[in-house]
Amino acid sequence: MLRRTLPAATALAVLVGSVALSLGSAGTAAADTSGSIPINDGGFQDIVVDGVHRHTFISGDNKIVVTDYAGKVVTTLGGLPRVTHMTLSPDSGTLYAAVTDADKIVAVDTATLRQTAEYPTGTGTDPSRVAVAEGRIWFSYGDQWDSGLGAVDLTGDAPAVHLDLAGGFDWSSPPILLTSPKVPGTLVALDGGISNAPIVLYDISSGTPQIRTTAEKGGFYHDAALTPDGTGLVVAKRGDLGLSEYRLTDLTDMRSYPLPEEPESVTIAPDGTVAGAHQDFEDRGETYVFAKGADRPASVRNLQRTLTFDRHTLAWAPDGSRLFAVVDNGERLALTVVTEPRKYTGTLAVTAPASAPRAKALTVSGSLKSTLPLPAGTPLTVTRTDLASPSGKSLGTRKLGAGGKFSFSDTPPAGGKVTYKVSYAGDADHLPASASTAVNVSRATPALTLNHNKSVYAYGTDVSFTAHLGTTYTNRTVELWADPYGGDKPKKLLRTGRVNSHGDLSATVDMTRDTTVTAVFKGDARYAPRTVKVESYARVRIATAVSKHYRTGRIGKTDYHWFHKNTAPTFTTTMTYYKGRKQRFEVEVYYQGKWYDSGSEYFALAANGKSAVRLAAPRESGIRARVRSAYINGTSGDSVNSTTYGPWKYICFTK
Repeated sequence: MLRRTLPAATALAVLVGSVALSLGSAGTAAADTSGSIPINDGGFQDIVVDGVHRHTFISGDNKIVVTDYAGKVVTTLGGLPRVTHMTLSPDSGTLYAAVTDADKIVAVDTATLRQTAEYPTGTGTDPSRVAVAEGRIWFSYGDQWDSGLGAVDLTGDAPAVHLDLAGGFDWSSPPILLTSPKVPGTLVALDGGISNAPIVLYDISSGTPQIRTTAEKGGFYHDAALTPDGTGLVVAKRGDLGLSEYRLTDLTDMRSYPLPEEPESVTIAPDGTVAGAHQDFEDRGETYVFAKGADRPASVRNLQRTLTFDRHTLAWAPDGSRLFAVVDNGERLALTVVTEPRKYTGTLAVTAPASAPRAKALTVSGSLKSTLPLPAGTPLTVTRTDLASPSGKSLGTRKLGAGGKFSFSDTPPAGGKVTYKVSYAGDADHLPASASTAVNVSRATPALTLNHNKSVYAYGTDVSFTAHLGTTYTNRTVELWADPYGGDKPKKLLRTGRVNSHGDLSATVDMTRDTTVTAVFKGDARYAPRTVKVESYARVRIATAVSKHYRTGRIGKTDYHWFHKNTAPTFTTTMTYYKGRKQRFEVEVYYQGKWYDSGSEYFALAANGKSAVRLAAPRESGIRARVRSAYINGTSGDSVNSTTYGPWKYICFTK
């Protein structure tokens, strides 16, 4: 089918000035996975990891979503109105979750993933934070200044709920609660509601909390975690540019883990590796892993644009093998699993000229940056991909220079798109990284011609179209296409093949319609692709039969059909049919030696291509006339053929 309007081309590269720039990042390792979580952005509450059964539990939107270690949803536990924070029993056999709007705490068997118990905490208590120690489920409850500390005692024959255990503290919000087997008999409570809210250490060994230590550390605590050995408390709080660690015994300052923005979440691996996250409004990376301690640069991961505000979004696997991050991917959340969280990411940048001449040297340069800088001499591998080497050709190894920069020269043997890929294999501390940049290398324009442009042919003529291809490098193949006018016939490949020794390739077209014939050369390593088109035209078939005459004969040298003056002549035209087509019927009258136009009118063709026109009888003798049928491109109902006039039919009227 002939298309008269060509679609706009899609840009495949962005050129900045005369330089093509490509950035590659190792912010996500190849084995990292991510899975969608059926929880809305604003509904997320907490994440807990069960290392025994290799599951994560994610709460929010009145449910708990269970995933495997790859982030795939295993099941969903519903019917939990405003379920908030969760904790695991020391043996990971039971998950406890606070269901705020139902005034209860539920227990879930982590092997069967079924609820096994629920513990009402009292009407209007609104439990929200939970921790387990000393045979009790400790929970904070209430709202703002009506908040408190309670416990579900599981040591007796029947569970018993105790409230108002804060020891005289007037909490401004339900505090964050932490316990650890490494510090038995200790409960840590952090009030995040106001700026002078305290951190309180309780002795809970007797079952009744007794205040051991308190300190004001700036309040507005977003998240907190105990160190694996139980000696430290790491806190994410408002107003700090980093995570703050305090000695647990007396809450004195120990160290800080720097972040560029206010921290939102913290988690600590069994080996003591601290990971924290902040809101990343600049999209430069929000998750920081301090693999080498607080005094060394952190590994930075760019897992999402922003974090859900004031939530525990990070969690280590209990064996420290991977880091789980709840991330915002739009309307719904996702769970990203970082499989090598302690390794440092790197960003490779590669630049080259946006365009360059073939067989001339060009320079490729770039840099490899990491928060743990790589030394000069670090090997980088380079691969060039082009039309001559579509699977890529190794250009060997280049070494990283001072400041993480590199540069090398290359002479591209092939034209077209030439891609340079620079790769770093990684090491014990760094993830692999790679980046590519493309150069548009020039190619010569080949000679390509096609004959019969603007030629007009009788209907059904077989026309041989010949394409001629000039000098090329390796490709001597040409395609010939025919695209007939009209929406009912598609573009058709006539022939594809190598040109002969003269550079010619021919194909025959049965000219039944106006047709665009195209010759296509797809290019090679040194000569650019080229396409040429010609427009050739086909007339229609027209035949007109005359009836109702009483004889034929000549007047002068012209054959006439003779009619009685009271007879109405009938003219039946047969024309090449096309849907909606009409013939133009023309009449001229002879008077005093000249032919004069007597009018014309369009008549529709039937499906068999016929159209009959009956002229009224003139009722007087001596009249001479002539008629003909014509197809007029554009006004005969379509434009698929070229204008064609049928022969004149001469008539005269007698007594």
